[in-house]
Amino acid sequence: MVSHFGQQLDVEALTSTSAAIASPDESDKGYARKIVRCFQRANLPELVTGDYVVFEYEDDDTGVIVASAERRNVFARPGFGGKIKPVAANLDVVLVVIAPLPQAFGNLVDRYLVAINTLGLQSMLVLNKEDLLDEGDPEPVDALLSLYAELGYPVFKVSAKTGKRIAELESSLTDKTTVLVGQSGVGKSSLLNRLAGLDDVSGPFDELAETGALSQGKYKGTHTTTTARLFHLLHCDLIDSPGIREFDLGHVSRADVVAGFPEIAEYALHCKFRDCSHSTEPGCAVLSAAEGGLIREERMLSFRQILQSIDPKQG
Repeated sequence: MVSHFGQQLDVEALTSTSAAIASPDESDKGYARKIVRCFQRANLPELVTGDYVVFEYEDDDTGVIVASAERRNVFARPGFGGKIKPVAANLDVVLVVIAPLPQAFGNLVDRYLVAINTLGLQSMLVLNKEDLLDEGDPEPVDALLSLYAELGYPVFKVSAKTGKRIAELESSLTDKTTVLVGQSGVGKSSLLNRLAGLDDVSGPFDELAETGALSQGKYKGTHTTTTARLFHLLHCDLIDSPGIREFDLGHVSRADVVAGFPEIAEYALHCKFRDCSHSTEPGCAVLSAAEGGLIREERMLSFRQILQSIDPKQG
């Protein structure tokens, strides 16, 4: 499935050799790679970009989705009323995009990384708008990126505007299906356009992905992308997703949070108590490591903030 528009879904017809997609002999009618506007049957679960489905063609060149294939994974974000909203399925990489403006916060990045880790997916971190570092103080951003690089996360500093280091990022995404996530205004759509080889990264939607300028005042981005959409690029598939300013982790467990902080998870194996909360217990290896400077103070603070958000009684 390419994209979702309320009750209507855009589905890309694959070749007749695909076991996941059914249609009336695509090879004879030229349906391969054709985008078909479909409706789904009411008895099916909520579908998202990246899902494989079975659909039947209608006389008016639309279709009806009659079945869906099992997902390898699904990336979700917080929705209204505390509900979890699926965004994209069958992924290889989640690319967390940040920028100098709007300001990148470590705790938001950590929330993404925890969620990605629960899926067993590869995380990559990319700083877009690297050209803006020349206009301000680059130290906070560089320090943030260095922290994640030290933890073993792939980190890239690029500029969708100038094309700087885009080739390096493109190489890392080859033959993978990747979803772009991050705050509104960090330039996910511009980055997508640049990876697609467009010189005008702020071009109109009918070229590839619509882009928008940052809101004035508090540097909060406008919500340019309103629904996740899959794009086939030369070397990879990319899914652009709507930007969000906060990322709730109410759907993960305490153990998931620990596992999402690799340096904390390493020391947690040596705690005296198996159910250690890493807050006040005697014999806590995590606290000892933090006191000894082996775990950074800002990481412990972010860790505790996330725990507090999922379980106020234990944070």
